[in-house]
Amino acid sequence: MQSALKADGITVRFGGVTAVDNVSLTLRAGEILGLIGPNGAGKTTLFNALTGFVPAEAGTVTLFGRDVSRLPPFKRAREGCGRTFQTEHPFEELTVLENVLVPAFLTERRRAAAERLAMDVLEQVGLADRYDQPAMDLNLARRRRLELARALAVKPRVLFLDEIMAGLNPPSLREMISFVAGLRDKGLAILMVEHIMEAIIELSDHVIVMASGAKIAEGPPREVMDNERVIQAYLGTD
Repeated sequence: MQSALKADGITVRFGGVTAVDNVSLTLRAGEILGLIGPNGAGKTTLFNALTGFVPAEAGTVTLFGRDVSRLPPFKRAREGCGRTFQTEHPFEELTVLENVLVPAFLTERRRAAAERLAMDVLEQVGLADRYDQPAMDLNLARRRRLELARALAVKPRVLFLDEIMAGLNPPSLREMISFVAGLRDKGLAILMVEHIMEAIIELSDHVIVMASGAKIAEGPPREVMDNERVIQAYLGTD
C-alpha cells in the first residue's frame, strides 16, 4: 500500500541549534501516528517542517508519492495536507462560518460551493448551529472544534493535529477522541502530537517518541510507554 505521508531524514536547524535531527516516519491512510515527547523535544518544529511552515535543511516529504518538500504551506494544503495549531487563533471578529470559509476557498473557488463545504464541515464538528456567532464568543472546547473545522475545510487526505485535546474537560475530551477515531475510520491519515496519554494510547496505531530533536523510540503505544529511554526522557533518571 502506498504511504499517505512519508518523511525521510528531516533536519531543521535554527542557527547552531538542531531542533529536528534526521527524523523519518511513514503514515498510511486509515492510520493514526502519535508523536510524543517532553516539552522542547522538537515535535511542533517537525510538524512545521512537514507542512511547510519552516524550511528543512535536509530531508524529503512526500504525500501519496508526490514530493512536496519545496512547496509552501498553501500548496501543500491543496495537495491534501490539513493541520491545526497548538494555540488556536481564529479571526475573532468574523463569524464561525466565515472562519471556515477562508480555508474552504483553497479548494472551492465559487462562493456557493465554499459555503456548502464550510457548513458540511461545521455540521461534522458540531458547530453548525453557531455558524453566525462571532468566533470570539466561543469557549475553549468550541474553539478547538473550530480549529479542527478549518483544517478539514481543505479536504485533507493527511491531517496534522497539534495538541488538539489540550485543556479539554473530561466530557469534551471523550467527544474529541471519538471524533478523531471517526475520521480515521473514514480513511483519513492522521499525525497527532499530544501530551494526553489517554488519547495517544486509545487512538494511535503507532507511536514515535522524540527527545532533544531526535527519535528515541517507535512502536505500538503500550510497548513504547514501557521503554526505559522513554521513561527517562519524561521523568529523568533521579
